[in-house]
Amino acid sequence: MLKKIRSDQLVVGMHLKEFCGSWMEHPFWRTGFVIVDPKDIKTILASSIKEVWIDADKGLDVANGESAMSEAESEAQVEAQLQQAVTERRELAPVSIGVELERAAKICFQSKQAVISMFQEARMGKSVDIGGAKQLVEEISDSVARNPGALISLARLKTVDDYTYMHSVAVCAMMVGLAKQLGLDEEQTRTAGMAGLMHDLGKALMPMEVLNKPGKLSEAEFNIIKTHPVKGHRMLLTGRNVDPLVLDVCLHHHEKTDGSGYPKGLKADEISLFAKMGAVCDVYDAITSNRPYKSGWDPAESLRKMAEWANGHFDGKVFQAFVKSLGIYPIGSLVKLTSGRLGVVVEQTGKSLTTPSVKVFYSTKSNMRILPEVIDLSLSGTIEKIVSREDPAKWRFADLNELWSGSSKTQW
Repeated sequence: MLKKIRSDQLVVGMHLKEFCGSWMEHPFWRTGFVIVDPKDIKTILASSIKEVWIDADKGLDVANGESAMSEAESEAQVEAQLQQAVTERRELAPVSIGVELERAAKICFQSKQAVISMFQEARMGKSVDIGGAKQLVEEISDSVARNPGALISLARLKTVDDYTYMHSVAVCAMMVGLAKQLGLDEEQTRTAGMAGLMHDLGKALMPMEVLNKPGKLSEAEFNIIKTHPVKGHRMLLTGRNVDPLVLDVCLHHHEKTDGSGYPKGLKADEISLFAKMGAVCDVYDAITSNRPYKSGWDPAESLRKMAEWANGHFDGKVFQAFVKSLGIYPIGSLVKLTSGRLGVVVEQTGKSLTTPSVKVFYSTKSNMRILPEVIDLSLSGTIEKIVSREDPAKWRFADLNELWSGSSKTQW
């Protein structure tokens, strides 16, 4: 029997069915477990979660005389509240990147903690419960709906140590944006996001000395890494209610359209749409992120490189949609304008892939920093145009990410 109780009524031995609050309000990756460690109760009490659901049939019940609410009583209470207001709407209205960045940073932090917990449980051999990830994916999807570039761009700023975990978050966000660009419905978009979040689960079973090696992998080490799709797929098969498309992306996100990928060497139409989407998103985040053995490439340069590889590697339709979802000059790209000023792309304008908003901050004519100014290249009468991509490694601007994100350090 399910009962809703106050958090301070929890005791060791109770089966915690569900938290009465957002996943962002607590650090637990999963629900549906028997509390065996008193530290878990302390963590819950330290959070903003005030009530929880317990299953008295699977664990201890509340003590005699203590208050608890039944499902029927809770349902009646909810119905009464709904009669007083229109059904609560998710916040999906478009906002500027400046508005969304703060909220996206919080989502990135909470998402990283959730993925770390997920990987830790996978390493301990526990079956994967993706139910706890559904709200996480919805939060990420909503952020992308409000501003497509904010969370995707922030997730790229992961540290070397956080790469394995934040890579899953970044691919989730990009899968959502790509799904929207391809015109998939809301349910398919959420499934794409879940597939992105789970695609690298097999990395949890890779030897840490290989996964985090600060140098090029040997052939033997690379062969070990190449087993992660199969191992991740096997883990997901032990989970409950895992969508077949999530399983498919986990197993096939390293396949290439010319058949040179792994693990099965599938070709073109043998690869599903979702796996093709996963392949593009996975590669983009990998090459734009700092790794132990190399620095990430500039976003615009990365898209140019991927365009070179597209024939035989990616599906043409999917890759073109991916470019449209990010822009030819993604947020964070360093560009030169017709005036000779350098700037960093701060937002896509939606009018043209070649006319984003750019924050100029350096004059190549005087070789000096100038007062930063944001220029919307899509506005009529604007004479400035992008004339070239610029290599950040050449210019070595230490504050390039701060110029577009507004933060001097990663907040997660």
